[in-house]
Amino acid sequence: MKHRKATSESTIATLRRLLGLMRRQTPWLLGGAALSLLSTLAGIGLMAVSGRFITAMALAGLSDAAINYYTPAALIRLFAILRTGGRYAERLVTHEATLRALSGVRIWLFERLVPLAPARLGALRSAQLFARLRADVDALEQAYLAILVPVAVAILASLVVWATMLAYLPVLAAAVGILMLFAGALVPAWIVRAGARPGADVVAADEALRALAMDGVLGRAELALYGAEAAHAEHMRRLTRTQQSARRRVDRLQAIGGASVTLAMQWTVVAALALGIPALRSGALRGPDLAMLVLLGQAGFEALSSLPDAWAQLGSTLASARRIFALADTEPALRDPVAPAMPPSGNDLCLRDVRLRYHDTGPWVLDGIDLDLPAGRHLALVGASGAGKSSLVHALTRLYPHQGSITLGGTALEALSGEAVRARIAVVDQRPYLFHASLRDNLLLARPEASDEDLNAAITQARLDDCVSRLPQGLDTHLGEDGARVSGGEARRIAIARALLADAPILVLDEPTEGLDATTAAALYQALAQAMRGRSVLLITHRLGGLSALVDEIVELAHGRVVDRRAPVSGHRPAQQPSTN
Repeated sequence: MKHRKATSESTIATLRRLLGLMRRQTPWLLGGAALSLLSTLAGIGLMAVSGRFITAMALAGLSDAAINYYTPAALIRLFAILRTGGRYAERLVTHEATLRALSGVRIWLFERLVPLAPARLGALRSAQLFARLRADVDALEQAYLAILVPVAVAILASLVVWATMLAYLPVLAAAVGILMLFAGALVPAWIVRAGARPGADVVAADEALRALAMDGVLGRAELALYGAEAAHAEHMRRLTRTQQSARRRVDRLQAIGGASVTLAMQWTVVAALALGIPALRSGALRGPDLAMLVLLGQAGFEALSSLPDAWAQLGSTLASARRIFALADTEPALRDPVAPAMPPSGNDLCLRDVRLRYHDTGPWVLDGIDLDLPAGRHLALVGASGAGKSSLVHALTRLYPHQGSITLGGTALEALSGEAVRARIAVVDQRPYLFHASLRDNLLLARPEASDEDLNAAITQARLDDCVSRLPQGLDTHLGEDGARVSGGEARRIAIARALLADAPILVLDEPTEGLDATTAAALYQALAQAMRGRSVLLITHRLGGLSALVDEIVELAHGRVVDRRAPVSGHRPAQQPSTN
């Protein structure tokens, strides 16, 4: 009993919170529900008034009695117009309300995901995040279209039908009320309890299938090389069987609910005849009224017919909502200070006893780092993969929480906003991400207000001129998903141009020449030499090669610790020239 009560309270709380997110669209939501109620009542009224009118006409014809033809005929026309027009308007308004509401929910969720990236979202795969943003949010349309509106309309329409019957034949109203409670309350309550688990299983299986399908597409070459395609396909078949099994359980509940409503509707007709005929014989009820009550009871269950589907969908809808809320309620790993300090005038970086790990129980990837990067100095950070080089960048840019002290110009990073810190530090990532947009748009991410002259200057400094000249539309050429239309070296130089456009005083270069051929690397060396002028530079690589001539000092990391410091073999780098940025 306690478990059922807690589940009921959780369901109500989830629906209340969901409605709270949609409150900006309240006029649309209420308008759609009102139109749905209007069209439903018009359909019920059309059936009841038509039955009464046809019966009255038949009896009048037998007895040659006069009858008011105009009033019922006008009502029939009115109900027919309201039913047809109301149904059409209802579809327009309810779907507009749903699209507006889902748009707001999706923006609300995205705004809460941004502070969580990457520290809190690292454990989720891209397919899982996509499922939250798209599939789970889209599933919430059922909350309004398939649950809230049908339930509200069913309650209000049933009350109207019941009150009408009460006015004509109270004993029939009592019988129909019991049948309506059975079809509209008892059966749905059972469906809600029975459908909670399979509904959640459907949502979980859908997400797992999306993730597996994405892995299969992205890892197609590896699956083929190692002969694992059959095993991957079998895994998908097992998941599909699990998904289909859960869907069959949901469909079975819908079928049982639909059959229960149909059975209750048939019993309503039987009850109306069984209780109405004696009333007709005793004179308490007239023939046209009996025909109206029989058809009214039958049509009244039209409002209840959508409830089994609504309640069967409730489990999966609530599961999607709870997954969204659980993600949105995740506490960010890092928060900006309430009153951030003013950005410092200097750009010296100082790290003391810095430690970092990605999980509370995980190993330390940085374990007591002491490092200084004075303004204008060029420092190379070398070490094998996993030594902690990239993790140091995550700490410097306030993407992951750290222990120890990091100061920028004498001010602790924790006292500054993340935006202020990242405005001072431009990062050229090991695998720079290029958006499915034009080259211009990808560059303007660094400085949206930059002019064409600024763009051309950054392109020239990054030695990207030849690349731009070969693109069909120049700066307005779309680069494809993740820069599919450019080579790896060109992608690195685009990232360098983007960093130059940001004009940050500190430049971090993470494995800038990794995986490049000698010719491309040589062109990139020239771009890097230009980019490093007048800036503090942290050059991260596992092997320096020709980059050693560009740095003042080499610091070696191993297992998250500094194990060696030395001057570059080629000697001190050339004296730096004033920055042209």
